[in-house]
Amino acid sequence: MWMDSHCHVTADRYDEDRDAVLERCFSGDVAALVSIGSGYGVHGNAAAIELAESDSRIFATVGVHPHEAAELDDERRAAIRAGLGHERVVALGECGLDYHYMNSDREVQRSVFAEQVALARELDMPVSLHVRGDELNAYEELLEIWIAEGGHAVEGVLHCYTGTLEFAERALEHGCYVSFSGILTFKKSAALREVARALPIDRLMVETDAPFLAPQGHRGRRNEPAWVGVVGETLAELHARPVAEIAERTTANARKFYRIAS
Repeated sequence: MWMDSHCHVTADRYDEDRDAVLERCFSGDVAALVSIGSGYGVHGNAAAIELAESDSRIFATVGVHPHEAAELDDERRAAIRAGLGHERVVALGECGLDYHYMNSDREVQRSVFAEQVALARELDMPVSLHVRGDELNAYEELLEIWIAEGGHAVEGVLHCYTGTLEFAERALEHGCYVSFSGILTFKKSAALREVARALPIDRLMVETDAPFLAPQGHRGRRNEPAWVGVVGETLAELHARPVAEIAERTTANARKFYRIAS
């Protein structure tokens, strides 16, 4: 059974058929999913918690996405801290740096990310990490802040990873896992597949990042957690391992990282 380690099932693109999407997910070969609270405005964290409360197979995160870093104020800080104490919340995030869309100023992004890593360290919470940029300094700055504020006392997962092998290996040295999305299956992603092939299975997860990034065979459609196994099948092929073994191991990695009992 698979675990979708990162998806956005509270997105408004599911408003008309969310129950059906979840039914397709759990009636198939997906045992659990992590519903990411950030990415749709800081207020969106509450929706992820509410969804997690409705089903024991759904877990939530709470945080401030780099796109919405400029929204953070004292009231929202208090709400995030409170949310991280909820029994269904398993991580802080997703948070990090995004130098592609630049929806928030770089300095604001860096400051808010540093604040969240420090909070995760204080509360002993794992962190879902977002990094994207048309230039490598987004990655370098993220790791610099991660080390400075985390102090090797926090675990993170680089979600929807598209970076280099060299960076991934350094991140692993500093307490990070790596999660691959449907991008791994794209025809143009040969270089990323070589990265995935070279990384150790015991530090890898799979995700959909739904509703985005539908895998090969579903391109052009709204993504769903039910399709996380397509990513896993590609990972199994790259590591020359049975699909069932990759499902078991990536799910075990996700449960260990998020501290979710089997």
